[in-house]
Amino acid sequence: MINIFTLSNGLRAAVKTAPESHVSYIGVAINAGSRDEPADRQGLAHFVEHTIFKGTSTRRSWHISNRMESVGGELNAYTSKEETLIYTNAPAGMPERALELLADIIADSRFPAKELEMEREVVKDEINSYLDSPADSIFDEFEEAAYAGSALAHNILGSPESVDSLTSEDCRRFIDRYYTPGNMVVYVADPSSPEKILRLLEKYFGSLHFPTSPSNRLAPPPTAGFDIVSDRKGHQAHTIVGRRIFGRNDSRRFPLFLLNNYLGGPCMNSRLNRELREKRGLVYTVDSNVALLSDAGLMQIYFGCDAADVNKCLGIIRRELLKLADSTLSHRAFEAIVNQYCGQLLVSSDNKENMSMSMAKSLMYYGEIHDIETMTSRLREVTPAQLRDVAEMLVNSPLCRLTIH
Repeated sequence: MINIFTLSNGLRAAVKTAPESHVSYIGVAINAGSRDEPADRQGLAHFVEHTIFKGTSTRRSWHISNRMESVGGELNAYTSKEETLIYTNAPAGMPERALELLADIIADSRFPAKELEMEREVVKDEINSYLDSPADSIFDEFEEAAYAGSALAHNILGSPESVDSLTSEDCRRFIDRYYTPGNMVVYVADPSSPEKILRLLEKYFGSLHFPTSPSNRLAPPPTAGFDIVSDRKGHQAHTIVGRRIFGRNDSRRFPLFLLNNYLGGPCMNSRLNRELREKRGLVYTVDSNVALLSDAGLMQIYFGCDAADVNKCLGIIRRELLKLADSTLSHRAFEAIVNQYCGQLLVSSDNKENMSMSMAKSLMYYGEIHDIETMTSRLREVTPAQLRDVAEMLVNSPLCRLTIH
């Protein structure tokens, strides 16, 4: 059972009692990411994620990292376009240790200049390593073109030049503006009783009173289609084909999830894997993914192949999309698609870390917990006609393409 609490300062918490678990999953989800950075401070959200562990008024960086690792746990974080997660996993029964540490680094991180200088080099190495891999960097380049003219266009990591310009004051200002009770959700999955966790939350997080500022996010403007081929003398051609779509609150997301999984999901029986790899041997890998944000989204199909085969692959992808748009699937075929995807969600729910994070993000974005039962129920309400409607939406204008080889 999942309990939802709202603390006296407005901070929300999702608390799951896990009596049989040997591991506690505890963290803080923040509704802030690279989209929320000042235009002249690109990479700031990610830099804060790296440096928030570098010292508080009472702890040095070693004390912070050692606090959970000394008992066999871990402390980590990640950043995306619209969210940051700071979390710890540890042997069960230590929620106070974890919650006190997380509250301390959020409320009191000092961002010492010496530590920032060392971490700056780490982040720049990460940027350069990422740019050396076109199979990874192509996704950022596609987003840059798809979201041109908006704060969603730039790389989460920033550039070496922008990272060099970031200061301790920049980091602390970002925390004070966005790491606020009204903009965060704490999650706890632990054997302890909900009443005990609530007392600990009030003890360590109840004193946070940073005021929540109004969101300064602007919806990305419409962009023209693009067809970009970039010759970088590589051995393999990397291609993304896709388009802008709706945001995460659109009810069409459920038929879209089904279509995406059927078309290019992680299983070997996806349509594109069968047509491009199994039948024809044209690609080493192909997959489809959906990335939904608060007010916009992307559907992207990625494949890697020989440069001479790119256009042939594009033709097959368009043909498969047109099939879905031009005819409604039979009840039997549609049921198979739904059953497969619901089964995949059930299997993935065995990953307790991801599920714990998901309940926090669900509460943060939707104001309620979308657990496996909720998701499968919504998916089983989708009709074959709704899936066809989404396919028609995807093909109603030419898809955008970016190829790097």
